Amino acid sequence: MPEKSFTIAARADEVPAGTKKLVEVNGQSILLCHTRDKVFAVRNLCSHAYEALADGRMKNGWIACPVHGARFDLETGAAMTPPATMPIDTFEVRIEGDCIEVAV
Repeated sequence: MPEKSFTIAARADEVPAGTKKLVEVNGQSILLCHTRDKVFAVRNLCSHAYEALADGRMKNGWIACPVHGARFDLETGAAMTPPATMPIDTFEVRIEGDCIEVAV
């Protein structure tokens, strides 16, 4: 299995606790979410309506689609509430020094 390739997505101080930041990594729109003392990375796309998640509400490890309110688990990507039934894409995150790196 090939080794994962991590790319710097942002500085850690750009995503303080309780916030999110939209970044582009390897041509993909990725949303960094800092909640529950951890930074998560998900594709900025709702699996139900294909709407951007960047303007959605984030709380306690989930993000909600701003259009229909479907919630997704930030760690697993699993759909938590209707109308979404399919998961969203998640990406592995690591903190190296003061940088947030994402495997995309």
